[in-house]
Amino acid sequence: MGNTENKGTLYAAGLLFLALLTAVDQATKYLAGLFLKGSRGIPVIPGVFELFYLENRGAAFGLLRNHQWLFVLVALLMFAAAIYVYALLPGGRHYYGMRVCMILVGAGALGNMIDRIVHHYVIDFLYVSLIDFPVFNVADCYVVIGAVLLLVLVFTLYRDEDFSSLRPW
Repeated sequence: MGNTENKGTLYAAGLLFLALLTAVDQATKYLAGLFLKGSRGIPVIPGVFELFYLENRGAAFGLLRNHQWLFVLVALLMFAAAIYVYALLPGGRHYYGMRVCMILVGAGALGNMIDRIVHHYVIDFLYVSLIDFPVFNVADCYVVIGAVLLLVLVFTLYRDEDFSSLRPW
């Protein structure tokens, strides 16, 4: 699966998946703004999980509030790194999991970056009230799932030689 035609197919599929995930993130944030903004929250599982609209101008727990340029820069670097790694990966099924991880991280970074550029805040709306976890969104889920899955893959499936294509030297 090393020829350019197959690489092109991988790139097209990756771009489509990235666009779809980003669209889902943006659609859920739009719906959260439409139906949750101004409300007190909607319990989905009372005492455990609810939908709660929040305009997050900082990072987790409100850290570095109103430093949007920093968050846009970090998201841009995360997005660029995910795309870079995706592009350098060889073809073949062996790297499918890593490709999915890169797309998840890239879509999450892109989704939150769009919010910060367009609104100057990130729309969060998922709240685990049982443990009073900070309110988060679908893009955050993408990044966390992609990063955790990547760690699992790196420590269980991949070996050092599997990453030789990522070394520029």
